[in-house]
Formats: sequence, C-alpha cells, structure tokens
Amino acid sequence: MGTTASTAQQTVSASAFESVHGIGTMEDQRSLSIHSFQTLGLHNSKAKSIITNKVAPVVITYNCREEFQIHDDLLKANYTVGRISEATLEHYLVQGKYFMVRDVYGKLDVLNTTSSCGAPNFRQAKGGYAVFGMGQPSLNGFKLVLQKLQREGHKECVFFCVREEPVLFLRVENDFVPYTPRGKENLHENLHGLQRGLCVEDLELTIRKEIHNFAQLSEGVYYVYNDIERFRDEPHTVRVQGEEDIHVTEEVYRRPIFLLPTYRYHRLPLPVDGGPLEEQFDAFIHFLRESPGLLLRDPSRPPPALLFSCQTGVGRTNLAMALGTLILLHHRGAAPKTEFRVIQSFIEMVPKGQQMVEEVDSVIASCSEMHDMKEAIYESKKKLEGIGEDYQIQGNSTKEYFLQRTLQSLERYFYLIAFNYYLHEQYPLGFALSFSRWMCRHPELYRLQASMNSSELTITGDLITKGTRVLVSRFCPDVLSTVKEMSVANFRRVPKMPIYGTAQPSSKALGSVLRYLTDAKRKHSHILWVSLREEVVLEGNEQIYTLREPGSLDQLIPSQKWLEVYLEAEKQMKMFKSCLTTQEIFNQHKSTCQGLTYRPLSPHPRPDFDRLLEAMKSALAEDSRTAFVFNCASGRGRTTTAMVIAVLTLWHFNGIPEMSEEEIVSVPDAKYTKGEFEVVMKVVQLLPDGHRMKKEVDMALDTVSETMTPMHYHLREIIICTYRQGRSGKDEQERRLLRLRSLQYLERYIYLILFNAYLHLEKKDSWQRPFSLWMREVAAVAGVYEVLDGLGFPELEQLEDEEPMQRLRGRWRAQNRAGWPSRGDFI
Repeated sequence: MGTTASTAQQTVSASAFESVHGIGTMEDQRSLSIHSFQTLGLHNSKAKSIITNKVAPVVITYNCREEFQIHDDLLKANYTVGRISEATLEHYLVQGKYFMVRDVYGKLDVLNTTSSCGAPNFRQAKGGYAVFGMGQPSLNGFKLVLQKLQREGHKECVFFCVREEPVLFLRVENDFVPYTPRGKENLHENLHGLQRGLCVEDLELTIRKEIHNFAQLSEGVYYVYNDIERFRDEPHTVRVQGEEDIHVTEEVYRRPIFLLPTYRYHRLPLPVDGGPLEEQFDAFIHFLRESPGLLLRDPSRPPPALLFSCQTGVGRTNLAMALGTLILLHHRGAAPKTEFRVIQSFIEMVPKGQQMVEEVDSVIASCSEMHDMKEAIYESKKKLEGIGEDYQIQGNSTKEYFLQRTLQSLERYFYLIAFNYYLHEQYPLGFALSFSRWMCRHPELYRLQASMNSSELTITGDLITKGTRVLVSRFCPDVLSTVKEMSVANFRRVPKMPIYGTAQPSSKALGSVLRYLTDAKRKHSHILWVSLREEVVLEGNEQIYTLREPGSLDQLIPSQKWLEVYLEAEKQMKMFKSCLTTQEIFNQHKSTCQGLTYRPLSPHPRPDFDRLLEAMKSALAEDSRTAFVFNCASGRGRTTTAMVIAVLTLWHFNGIPEMSEEEIVSVPDAKYTKGEFEVVMKVVQLLPDGHRMKKEVDMALDTVSETMTPMHYHLREIIICTYRQGRSGKDEQERRLLRLRSLQYLERYIYLILFNAYLHLEKKDSWQRPFSLWMREVAAVAGVYEVLDGLGFPELEQLEDEEPMQRLRGRWRAQNRAGWPSRGDFI
C-alpha cells in the first residue's frame, strides 16, 4: 500500500524545550489525538473515511486518489495547536508551544547593508583587521557576503555563527529566509539558556521534521509570522512540499565548503549577557588551531578573514569580533586608564597588565561601530547610580536589575582582558594549554571577580544619617560564658599555645583582654590582633554596631547626630556622643599597650594565607612569645579557621607534636565527619605524604575545637552538617545558600591541607615563596585546581547536569552576587 505520511517520523515531546528560560506556557492549546482529527479539518477537507487496522489508521480522500496511513509515532508526538490572539488563525505549534517568527526585519538593519552587502549591519573592525561582523542573512544574502569578501581579496575565510538558539530557513520565493521559534509571551525574544547536552543542530532537525509533518496535515502549508509589531495579515503561509523546502543552519553555512575549499564554518554559541564560559573559549581556540594561517607569521600568507554573525549583529557579534581582533593583534605582533577597581587590581597584579588592558580597549574601539562594550558598562553604571530609592517593576528590584546588567557587562570586559592575558602566554606556544586549564593555573583571576561589585566602597555617612542604612546591634550568644570575666563573648585559648579567639570586642572589652594578656602570669609584651570581619563595624556609645539594609537586618554589609539604630529587633533613636571605627578603637589602646599590632584581614571565601603568615613571621621575628588573637563577629567560623592556620604555623616553627592513634568512630556519617570526602582524598593522593598532611590538619582542628566544645562548631564536621541542611532547605534560595556554604567549607578544609603541605615543602627556604605563588607554580601544575574546579559531593548525590557552583568560576560568581542592594557609586 502506498503511503504519503513519513514512516520514519521522529517522536518529539514538548519536554525537549522545558529547560529554556524565560519562555512561559502557551494559552489556547489542545493536544491532537485520533479523536480530534475531525475538529482540525483533516477529514472535513480531505478525508472520506478512516479505516483502522493493526498497523495504523488509513485515510482515504474523497476523490479516492490519495490514501495514506497515520502512523502511531505521529500520534505520540502530542501535536498542539494555538493562536496569538482570538482574532488570528489557530495552527500547529513547534515543540508544542512555539510560533515561527521571521528572524530579522528592516528596522534592525541600522547600517542599512542588507541590499548592498547581503546581511544586516555588515561591517569590518577598524585598524585594518580582517574581522567582520553581521546580523543574520538569508541563504542568498550569505552568498553575497562570501562573494564580497572574495572580491576584496580575502582568499581564506573562517565563519562563526555565535547563536545558541535554533534557526530554520524556509523557502520564500527564490530564497531561504531565517525563522526562529519564539514563545507567545515575548515574540521578540529568542530562546536561550538551553540545557546542557542539548545539541541545537539536533533541535533544528527535529523542528524541521515537525514543520514538514504539520504541512502534510494542513494541505502543504505552514503558518509563520513576518510582522510581530502590527500583525498585519498574520499569520502568513509558506508552502512546504518536502523537507528540502526547509534548511537548517548547518546546510546553509557548511555547503559553501564544496565551492570554496579555503572556507571554514563553526558554530560557537556565545551568551547573550556576561562573559563566555571557559569551554566556549576552549572551543574558539580549538577551531583557530585548525587554521595554520592564524598561527604562522608568514608575510606571503595573510591570516584568514574572520566573520562572525548573531541575529542582529550587535551584542554577541561584537564580543566575537573583539575576540577575533585580539587574535589578529597577536598575529600582527603589535606590542585611557580604566576606573573599575577589578581592572585596576588586574593591572597591579599582572606583569604588563596595563598593556593588556590598553590592547583590549583598542580592540573594543575597533569593533565599536554597532556596539561599544566598554561604554555599555558606563551606561548601566550611570543608570544604576541615577536611581535614588529603589522601586519594583513587575515584582523585581530596579536597582538589582541595573546592578546585574553592570556586572554582566563588566564580566564580559574582564574576560576579554583575561583572554588577552592567555594569548600573551599561549599564542607563542601554539596554545599548548586550553583556556580552561590555563584559568585553573591562574586562580587569582577568579578571585578578582569576587571583588567585581565594589559599589559600597564609596559610601558616605549620609547613607546612615538619611536612613538609607541603619545601624544594628546584635546580641552575640556567649556560649563559653566569658563575658563576666573578660567583658567579651566566647574568649578562649588553644591549650599550651599563645593563640586566642574571641567575638567582636568593644573598646572596654579590648582593654580587659589586653590587661589579661599582659598580666604577671602571661607576660605577653607583643600582641598581634587580627580582625577577620569584612563588614563595616562601628562603636557608638560603647556599643558595637554593623551597617544593615532596612528590611534585611540579618544581612551583613561590608558624626554626632540622631541615628536610627536597632537593638536586636527593637527600633530606637539614639544620640551618639562618640562613634569610632575599629581602627580608631585599637589606636586608643596603643598608648597603654605599646606592643599591640592590629591587622584586618578578609576571610571570605578563603583566608588570606599569605598576609596572615607574613604577619605571624614578622611578629615572631620580633618576639618569639608573641600572642596571637583572632576575632570575627561571634568568634566561631572565621575565627576558628584563622586559629587553625596559626596552630599549624607555630607547629612548624616550634615542632609538630606526635600524632595519637586514630580513633574508631561509630556514628552516622563517621566517614565524612573525619573529612574523608572523595574530592578531599583526591587532593591527599596528589600531595607528597598526603595522608600525614591531612592528619596534621585534623589534629590542629581537634586541638582548636577542644576550646569550644559547647559551641558545637568543628570545621571538618560542619561540612557534612551544612550539606545535609541544604538538602532539606525550606526554599530554593535557602538550599542554594547552604549548598554554597557547604562547598566553601569543603574548599576551606582542602586549603588547610594544601597550606600544611606548603609549610612542610617550603620550610627549607623559610617560606620565602608566598603560598599563593606556590599554589600557582607547584600545586597548579600538579593538578590541584582541576580538582577544585570540580568540587562537590559525588559520593552523596547523582547530579544530572554539572552544577555551576562546582566550578571555581561558579563559586566566586555566587560569592560576588550574594550581596546587598547597591547604594554607593560603582567603582
């Protein structure tokens, strides 16, 4: 029996796009089943009867000239119909929910180059670089672009499509015109954020099969939208006789290879916002290595032209053009100072950093005809700072929206600079390292990103006096019952060692502690006091306060006048006769304690090992009996970590005690309370005498924790506790926060083990090489950062997709964005 319905039809469910962000559900839908064929007009217009058999229903047309089967896989596809509005026609939807919309319309072609060059917004980078950008062309338009490049003498061409969304080309008259699937809620927005592992090329083939099948059920036509502004005469029909009337992206862009042997095509999906992922940089470099002309500086063989395209030829194309121009800048051999703090830090940290930033700035200027990436940062920054009091739009904070836009633009700029740094090192070596592995060798670049949001660094006292910020005094539970004797909560000492920990002291409490340390029994003439608080701390009228956001009193935020203050949850107005910073408090006590040294250090998300070790070395060089005091807000987490570092350091100065026999622990999660996580043991296996390195850290943790048993805080044990809490959090935000904390605790534990290994291995040189440099020059080469770049709990869970916070970049990004509402200038 002859059949016209495809016998190899692909089964497609609407779930293939379930993970696409920002696209809602569709109204006016209904599933197509065997019982609903009549309502869709199939039988009314075409069929005489349906004869069922064991294979499939058979449809016979009225004129008896056509007979075909409706196969089971057609019915399984769960085809759905919908309409834009009640006034428009109902028709089939691709993937059960999307309308096919013409990709580019006239107003998007700002440079008016479609007719002359073949594509909207076609342009070349300034400075003579063979780098070109454009919006989405049709099939005939793309042929014109390639002909233009040939006429201009570009014998080789490497073309990159940087779109992540599916694009299909439908036959319209004598051309194939691009259309994209879009949701009803926002017909102007492309699909983005496709789930990991979902291949966009496969998706395009699936949608082509769907459109072909829909056309078979609709007398050979499918419905599309050309005018989504006014919806004049919409939807339009396109005739689809067979799958050859529909092209996918691969067919349009790869087929010219047969006519132009020096032409190459690659699909390199880039993000709409923010910086590219490391894997995307890797893919870009991988493609470039296939073109020897980009690596060999041969005057007789110029580098190939680099051509990039997204939908409009603006955002993603501009980013790609900057990447391409950086490559050609290094091929050529070419050897306004920014105000952003993160870029300034890069310049100060990296040799030739200023040159690298200026090179990127010149590249951005070369590619700025349609979009200036650096100017986009300033525009978002200006809008952010122009908002006085925050307000909500559709339930979202306007200030938060522009803050994130600023951060995304700044992240994109930062990654261009990082990529240029990579090119400086790896271009001469023929890209011996991938960008991902190179970034793992330069973790300081991830660390810089945590300081990307510096909007609070320029605040003035007006934020408090005007009520934008409030001062909050929190009661700190005195679990160790030391307030009565020492005037401060949770004061304690490591047994037999001059190492102390405490909660935040007031000026009065500081005096009590200093008298205790310098009395006739302890006789400490030199004291190094290290504060581990990153938030703003003030003392007003002998009471400690921190800055908070009204309505978010639990959230930390790093003049004599009436001020609004909160004592616990009680709101009061107070006249401050005195208001001191932490530095001023310590300065006051220097007159009575000449040997007091105060050092503030940032603890998050990992301690500053270099500065702490250097401070301890200097103090011990001056006085071997120096006392070391550490404080945070409560004297728990941050203080405990610093105390462990101090214990390890003093052990290496004075001798490491003998390790006791390992105890047999028979409690739930015993393996994990002992720190034997899979990722930890990977690091242990990498290190020389790794098991000993871990056991010494465990001994130090146990020694410090003995002083604080009532507080129920043990860094090694808190990892599994926080992880378990995160699994049962009350909502997604809490689960995500606890997940981040558990990973940070795990990472902190690993760093303590690495620091102990460093103390052992570098002791012969008196630790002249800083720990951070040792991590880059020694540990990174050994593969430590590859382990840290896949941090997690694989023995406790099976994640379907890689979680962003497993990656170094994801954790630093989460740390950066788990901030507070922006109030000061973004610097």
